[in-house]
Amino acid sequence: MKSTAYDRWLTACLGVALAFFTGAASAQWELDSDRSRLSFISVKNASVGEVHTFKTLKGTVGDDGGAQVAIDLDSVETAIPIRNKRMREMLFETGNFPSASITTSVAPELIEQARKGPTEVSVPLTVELHGSSASYDAAVLVSVAGDGSLHVATREPIVVDAGDFELGAGVTALKEVAGLASISTSVPVSAYLVFDPG
Repeated sequence: MKSTAYDRWLTACLGVALAFFTGAASAQWELDSDRSRLSFISVKNASVGEVHTFKTLKGTVGDDGGAQVAIDLDSVETAIPIRNKRMREMLFETGNFPSASITTSVAPELIEQARKGPTEVSVPLTVELHGSSASYDAAVLVSVAGDGSLHVATREPIVVDAGDFELGAGVTALKEVAGLASISTSVPVSAYLVFDPG
């Protein structure tokens, strides 16, 4: 009888300890969407460049360095409402593909190094968009601010091609509906992301 009670007590203690360590391991940074920015540049008629952004981003960085950012494609902002609508419906087809994601991994020791000052590193990114995925190498600057927030910024734009995600037909449709001579299928993408400690 005493053995059974002891076993129950030991099991309870182990459960509490496991919950504590699991919670500690899952501690992470949460993306601050208000202070973050993901932008891309489109070029039409060979020489007219325009900057666009996404207003709604979500993301996390775990203690293990695993990072993920989700992009609400319906939140695309081009400063022209009809163009926003066309991009949502004709390019991204958000009815079928409402979001895109970026995943990567940053070594925990790099984050510790970034606490001492801005640190430049090349990281592999996997982008999932429009039912397809592609990988890129990105040069980023990582730093940790005095408030504990983690800042990640691209050192140079990442050039993404519409063909990587089967978006070529959408680009053609946008070109035709807007009566343009051309829209470049290569798009420079830049990011400045701020993650607050969780």
